[in-house]
Amino acid sequence: KGISTHPASMLLLYGRWCRWSSPFIHLLTLTVVTFGVLAPLICHRLLHSYFYLRRWHLNPMSQEFLEQNQQEGQAALHYFEKLQIPNASEASGGDAFQPLLLVTIITVQRRNDFHYVLQVASHFHRLLQNCGARCWSHRILLCNVESDPSSHQDVRLLSSFFPMVSRDKTGENPDPRVNQFEKEKQDYIFCLEQSLLAYNPEYILIVEDDAVPEEEIFPVLQHLLLARFSKPYLRDALYFKLYHPERLQRYFNPEPMRILEWLGVGMFLGPMLNCVYCWATGRPSLSWPIVLFFALYSMALSELVGRHYMLELRRLAPALYNIVPVTECCTPAMLFSAPSAHRALGYLKGLHCRQGFAKDIALYSLLRTKGEKAYVVEPNLVRHVGMYSSLRLNDNPKLL
Repeated sequence: KGISTHPASMLLLYGRWCRWSSPFIHLLTLTVVTFGVLAPLICHRLLHSYFYLRRWHLNPMSQEFLEQNQQEGQAALHYFEKLQIPNASEASGGDAFQPLLLVTIITVQRRNDFHYVLQVASHFHRLLQNCGARCWSHRILLCNVESDPSSHQDVRLLSSFFPMVSRDKTGENPDPRVNQFEKEKQDYIFCLEQSLLAYNPEYILIVEDDAVPEEEIFPVLQHLLLARFSKPYLRDALYFKLYHPERLQRYFNPEPMRILEWLGVGMFLGPMLNCVYCWATGRPSLSWPIVLFFALYSMALSELVGRHYMLELRRLAPALYNIVPVTECCTPAMLFSAPSAHRALGYLKGLHCRQGFAKDIALYSLLRTKGEKAYVVEPNLVRHVGMYSSLRLNDNPKLL
């Protein structure tokens, strides 16, 4: 029989939908309370959430970050001033065995009051010391690409503790064809080449001097190098990114893997939340319309709160870290195997960088032109703390 359109029948149907015991009222109330009250109240200070109140919080949070970062720079300076200087053989790299992992910190002179390279080097030094026997085959190398290497004050301090290579351009006439983006690429090539020549490591982690490592970086890298990267589809990758900007980590993105992951969130949480709802309301059976509602509800909530904060749950164990196909931006921390480093060097030498085609885009372009593959590790294994860029001048930087 068709649905009756008699006014009495319509009123009866409306009454069923609008009773407090009706699922429609329950789910409507849940939606309004979640997205209209709770999420905005809880998430308005979360920088990478859609609920973030930029007009209220961006300026004070940016200023607070700069002040805290300045304090961390001073703490890093005191760390090395108090540290006992090793003997000459230890400072220069000592033994001549082949390291499993070489961490190469590429650095130029920046604002002295933040001591970016000291922050990065102090964190890596402390984490390497705490890692113990598991990291005995890891080494750190400084790569100073300042045009006049002797002018880089922080590196002069660090040279007592770490081996160092410098790209000395003092006295050379600048090539008019070399813009700042091309120079950055050439500096990158120099540091990658010198890393291979000096140590011939199995893997090279090229870290920019404003990429501070997370506390768990070495246990996670140990797991990746010894367990995950041996898989055939990862073994021949051109590079692995260990950082991707948080603002670009959202689900609502043209990348197919993100969309599949987002659907997976709904497929996992939809039935689970339906079971919780059935238990709370005393309903005996599974309802597919309610499952669909909770799937869409959980997908919307995870996107609006921020995928970045969902990814943080993966820090519970190294095995939970995700490895997905890479995207274009950026290069604060890049991991190369020795064979892939040789390939990347050959490719980069044949490319000319310019504005709009910096080294990160150049590397990404190789995936299409050379048929290479590359991946990004999630969540990030470094924090990008440098709000003052060596390429783009900005006297009033913001977190977003």
